[in-house]
Amino acid sequence: MITSPIPPVVPAGRMAKMEQPVLTLPSGLELRPWRVSDADALVAAAQEPEIRQWNRLFVTTREEARERIERMRERWQTEQSAKWALARPDGGEAVGLIGWGDIDLQGGSAEILYWLLPAGRGRGAMVEATKRISRWAFEDLGLHRLRLCHAVANSASCRVAEKAGFTLEGTMRSALLHEDGWHDEHLHALVHGDI
Repeated sequence: MITSPIPPVVPAGRMAKMEQPVLTLPSGLELRPWRVSDADALVAAAQEPEIRQWNRLFVTTREEARERIERMRERWQTEQSAKWALARPDGGEAVGLIGWGDIDLQGGSAEILYWLLPAGRGRGAMVEATKRISRWAFEDLGLHRLRLCHAVANSASCRVAEKAGFTLEGTMRSALLHEDGWHDEHLHALVHGDI
């Protein structure tokens, strides 16, 4: 077996050994692991026009939503992704999703994913949540570089990126296929030490 002369940024197994934390936000909302009882929120998000426009969320039934929630747990254990429900504390209803996908522990990077139902919009909750899970990714998990990509036409995501401290690095041409066709994407990044 050939070993790399460059050690992994985060040792394999580190994330799987952690219990997914509940993270509090200044607004009083919290980020918590998804629960089977949150299935209706996933179904609602998949039907919401603004979420459908910018996200690949294909869930039509409660059963599909429950399966997806179970996959979220499995992907935490296999160190592929970390997704939280944005909710009111003490078992409150989920109003959004945020997390890290495409986690690369060896290379020390991940890409943020998020959406908010209308009930969670307009209070800066996504900016707070983005800042909070970025701190978690750097300080608790040990990643080095975080990406935030969004369709150029998605101005709300661009504002979240800017307010959360992510630097615009460029435009990726025809980078993501949405329901209405191919979109150019902005690439923003946050590197350990930026915050």
